[in-house]
Amino acid sequence: MSAVRRVPSGSDPVVEAIRRAIVSGDYVPDQRLVEADLSERFAASRAAVRSALIQLGNEGLVERIPNRGARVRAVSLAEAIEITEVRMVIEGFCAAKAAQRVTEAEIAELREMRERMAAAVDAGALVTYSELNNRLHRRMLEMSGQCTAEGVIERLRGQSVRHQFRLAMQPGRPSVSLPEHLAIIDAICSRDPDAAERAARRHLGSVIRALRGTNNSPSVPVS
Repeated sequence: MSAVRRVPSGSDPVVEAIRRAIVSGDYVPDQRLVEADLSERFAASRAAVRSALIQLGNEGLVERIPNRGARVRAVSLAEAIEITEVRMVIEGFCAAKAAQRVTEAEIAELREMRERMAAAVDAGALVTYSELNNRLHRRMLEMSGQCTAEGVIERLRGQSVRHQFRLAMQPGRPSVSLPEHLAIIDAICSRDPDAAERAARRHLGSVIRALRGTNNSPSVPVS
């Protein structure tokens, strides 16, 4: 999860920085978010940090406890599954839009990503595959041109990211998710919106089934 995602125009840089830190796992569920520490880490005023925590609270990433400050909100497995069900609908729509709008340069980028994802799985390079996986999801949203959907999905992924950490613990998970991701790439590159939507929905349906089978062991995020 280390790749830095695009910052939407007009976004508050302090909000973006703290959000990235939570999504990347720098801060874990139920961990306290101390304003003074955040202010020092992100070179921001206490007022800016306080405002950012309020916004992230509205997004569901942070919760504020009376007289105890803020902490990273813990998301239950049931809620993570609900979030993924919503993602399935929106990302399916975005995949279809991406297939309609994709440029030749973007097709070349996706085909290169396809080769690198397959090579990473063959080599057992789980972290590399995870990073490419996240890049694919992010680029698909960007290629769709649906800025509102992109913002919604980024917030939803942030809320459920810790549960995705567990998916890699399931034996053979990369070999299941790889062909699903390749199907999304192939459909977008073929400019087939119906196939792209089906492939994206099929993949996230698989993620839901995998989430239901996760245990409590930490791992690397692979969705």
